[in-house]
Amino acid sequence: MPECVSVVADSPAPTLPRGDLWAVDVGFRRRQLASRWVEFQWELACVRLPSHEGPSDCDAFFPCQPIELHPSEGEGYWLNLNSPAPCVFVMWRQEEADASPVPVVVTLSYNEAGRMLDAGERVEQKPIPELLRDALSAYVAAHYSPQVRRKVRRNDPFRDEGGQP
Repeated sequence: MPECVSVVADSPAPTLPRGDLWAVDVGFRRRQLASRWVEFQWELACVRLPSHEGPSDCDAFFPCQPIELHPSEGEGYWLNLNSPAPCVFVMWRQEEADASPVPVVVTLSYNEAGRMLDAGERVEQKPIPELLRDALSAYVAAHYSPQVRRKVRRNDPFRDEGGQP
């Protein structure tokens, strides 16, 4: 479990997360539905850095949820950072119909979130906090460099063995 360090809004210089294991607070809220079969639906309300403040508008709050960073997911982190709106992805489950949602995986990788969606899991996203985005940029710079694409020379069917057309 990551060390959960609170970020105080009044602190002069909040520090960036370090290492491969970070933590965020995750909150869910119940959204009322106009349906005769279902009264409400759970939705992701917030993803934020751990703080001393309690949940603001959350009906279910889970402090210090781990985010594990893996060097092999570098491309997914890079894709997330270079998207128009970088996000934190939360995969969550609900054991029973009336039970509270439980976050299972929190990730910053587009590729990992895509794999979870392909597996039929419930994944929601929220904008990434600025401090976390800066820390992820530093992590990606240290652990990932995009591969340079080489131009592929096609085989020409009209070219003879000696290389002459």
